Amino acid sequence: LVITARSEAFGGAYFTSARVKTKDLFSQAYGRFEARIKTPHGPGIWPAFWMLGADIDTKPWPLCGEIDIMELRGQEPSVINGTLHGPGYSGGASITKAYGLTSGRFDTDYHLYAVEWFEDRIDFFVDDFLYQRLTPNDITGEWVYNRPFFLLLNVAVGGNYVGFPTTGTPFPQSMYVDYVKVYRQQ
Repeated sequence: LVITARSEAFGGAYFTSARVKTKDLFSQAYGRFEARIKTPHGPGIWPAFWMLGADIDTKPWPLCGEIDIMELRGQEPSVINGTLHGPGYSGGASITKAYGLTSGRFDTDYHLYAVEWFEDRIDFFVDDFLYQRLTPNDITGEWVYNRPFFLLLNVAVGGNYVGFPTTGTPFPQSMYVDYVKVYRQQ
């Protein structure tokens, strides 16, 4: 799968891109969720592999919960974040941790991003290295990770998290997804 962001006018916007989601097609609670991805880069570019509570239609965000398996600020191509958003800890008050490469960048090669999700914890991995474990005790609000979530992959352009593209942002920018795999707990 290739998701490409372009600097082109469409529908009153200055950029085009895409999002793929499994809402109403696939959702699951617990297990391992992973994707092998090569990210785009540049100021204002925001690739993400994430999950939302499948009950979002009756429990709007952030009540439904959000698990950001990987999101990257394009201006920091060597750093990704794993984040939880929920009631009492969303937006700028989310529970998050950065993981940075000691050498290299996430846009120059494929990397494996994953969470292993259990009733009592969510573990975040990059290339099978555990860099963050979150439990209900780490959350400042309600633990809402006890029901099915669906998957999303996207490349956003601009926004509060990354700012907006600059004249130095190269376009087009593509996120390459080699595969997505989901495993159930045994």
